Amino acid sequence: QVQLVESGGGLVQPGESLRLSCTASGFSFSNYWMAWVRQAPGKGLEWVSGINRGSASIHYGDSVKGRFTISRDTLKNTVTLQMTTLKPEDTAVYYCNAQWGAWEYWGQGTQVTVSS
Repeated sequence: QVQLVESGGGLVQPGESLRLSCTASGFSFSNYWMAWVRQAPGKGLEWVSGINRGSASIHYGDSVKGRFTISRDTLKNTVTLQMTTLKPEDTAVYYCNAQWGAWEYWGQGTQVTVSS
């Protein structure tokens, strides 16, 4: 059974940090491109960051570049998003995404709220 389980969301104040984790199971994690995608209230999906199977290729959306860091641990089947200097506009449900060719999986999402 394929699962992507996100954790680490919560309520933080502007300027604070948060660390999201996604634990994968039921598929060959090491083969997959992993990404974080978010959806703010009333808006569409926004791609946040992605990392390839060997962690050699990493990309960030313009809105998070310099503030967020993505990493993966193939031994633990996890992908992490370290978020710093959070802003109210970072408020969204954050989804973990796995892609390999025609195969694609999504997690259930974790809520991040940035508010004073």
